[in-house]
Amino acid sequence: MRPLAIVLVAVLVAAGCAAPRRDKITVACGASERWCAMMVKRFSDATGVEADYVRLSSGEALERIKSARERQEFDVWHGGPADSYVAAKNQGLLEPYKSEISQEIRPEWLDRANTWSGIYAGVLSFCNNTKELAKRGMKPIRSWRELLDRRLRGGVALAHPATSGTAYTALWTQVELNGDDRNAALDYMRDLHPNVLRYNSSGSVAALQAAKEEVAVGVVFSHDCVAAQQQGYPNLEVTFPQEGTGYELGGLAVLAGAHNPAGARRYVDWALSGASQRLGPLVQFYALPTNANVPAHSKAADPATVKLVPYDVEVAGRAKEDLVGRFSATIAKP
Repeated sequence: MRPLAIVLVAVLVAAGCAAPRRDKITVACGASERWCAMMVKRFSDATGVEADYVRLSSGEALERIKSARERQEFDVWHGGPADSYVAAKNQGLLEPYKSEISQEIRPEWLDRANTWSGIYAGVLSFCNNTKELAKRGMKPIRSWRELLDRRLRGGVALAHPATSGTAYTALWTQVELNGDDRNAALDYMRDLHPNVLRYNSSGSVAALQAAKEEVAVGVVFSHDCVAAQQQGYPNLEVTFPQEGTGYELGGLAVLAGAHNPAGARRYVDWALSGASQRLGPLVQFYALPTNANVPAHSKAADPATVKLVPYDVEVAGRAKEDLVGRFSATIAKP
């Protein structure tokens, strides 16, 4: 008689069944490539759960997650501005989970319905290449109004809000600065359009474009510009808009339909922990931690010294589809 294991395998194959999935998770990751790679490796080292990732901008991640709703390819979504997570929540794409570690997270950076958690925060900034600006007879940009200067024609790096959470943060910042007037916000972006070299799919690319002198200034989260400085580009200078600027709250969530929900929950527990949130600077990722037990790195933006707009993540998330649709239809197609 054949061994029982062989018999069972034969029965499964005959029935057209796939072998059981190993203890593995796949992460849709919205931060830098180096950060994503380090996070999944450190998680696997700490827990023994195998993990891999796909690096996607927040808009791209939302579309992939939505299109695979019936046969979800990811277990966890990690990184990228939380307004996309709000949009995903409203579409039933997230699985609520309240981690025990969430008591260590600042309450204002948690979703009340426990569908997502804040995992880091970053402040929107101007990443100035002082050498390129000098060629145009300009000093580092310090206001949204200055960014419209005709001397910056083709000299601004910005992503498209349909694919980039960074760019949507810039767009929503204009909504807030104009008293919730979305038409005025779109008018500003329309005025800025001639100065934009091209609309990237990823927000962080703007820092490298500024670093490599492709543009004079990039609109990007400050920690991405600081990371470029650390890579050996001395002509970069970070400034913040004097009228006020928006910020991102990087998100983290278990996805509805995850193949390995238990592994996904373990990942959330680990990512929220103080040990995990101390890892960013190892790969030059200087965002603000959301775990109250982890101090901000000296290279992180200090919210106390920057004028921030009142950025309501829930409101921004609910408005995203309509506002991005109008941007694409009237200013620039993705």
